[in-house]
Amino acid sequence: MATKAGDTTNFRRKVIKKTGKKLFRGGLLRFLSQQSLIPDEPVIDNKHFAWAEDLRAKWPTIQAELDKLLERRDALPSFQEISPDQAKISTDNRWKTFMLFAFGQQLDFGAEMCPETSNALASIPGISNAFFSVLGPGKHIPRHRGVTKGLVRCHLGLRIPEDREERCRIEVDGQPCIWREGEMFFFDDTYKHEVWNETDSERAVLLFDIERPMRAPGRAVSRAMIAALKRTAYYKDALANQAEWEKRYRQATATDGG
Repeated sequence: MATKAGDTTNFRRKVIKKTGKKLFRGGLLRFLSQQSLIPDEPVIDNKHFAWAEDLRAKWPTIQAELDKLLERRDALPSFQEISPDQAKISTDNRWKTFMLFAFGQQLDFGAEMCPETSNALASIPGISNAFFSVLGPGKHIPRHRGVTKGLVRCHLGLRIPEDREERCRIEVDGQPCIWREGEMFFFDDTYKHEVWNETDSERAVLLFDIERPMRAPGRAVSRAMIAALKRTAYYKDALANQAEWEKRYRQATATDGG
């Protein structure tokens, strides 16, 4: 019976996920695009975000907090360990993460471990999701895309391999974006994007999503979409997985004296 119940839950989850993607990528996506106060382009100029330079200037402090975490990099969770719905794009342990915000909620453990980074993110208007994203050598993330124009994604480079120009990059709708330490760029993740780290070093960025600047009707619809998503297993399971990982991390740290 437990197996049947689990199969039913997984089937329902897949149906909800598939239906949601069709809805978000259909008329709602076009509506939000029309409501946008910034260009609907794959890569968006930093000038559209007045606070961007203030955050970018804090990158040495943010990098130092990341480096402290990386002293125990093997203990950090893999991306799909926290968000199993994303297992299609990553199945190994070469994509490590550390969560800081989830749909506007500042995570207590993230604030405890990385207070300066958490405070910097909390000052950003419309902050939604945020985490350190660490790609190990040889990691490839296949082409994929997000589901809503209501959010805009940003990468702040923190630890970037030297031979990045050809072998460590992200392409958004075919446009190459090169990470550099202390530099940041914005993009719309509803455009298909793909990531490579073909170097022998790891690549680490601060990845975060913010509310897209939109007219009032667009903001209302986007926030309603996010509120609905927060009631699904996609969000609830990720928070539960995060809490379970935090518990294991604390126990391991207490045991080894770290």
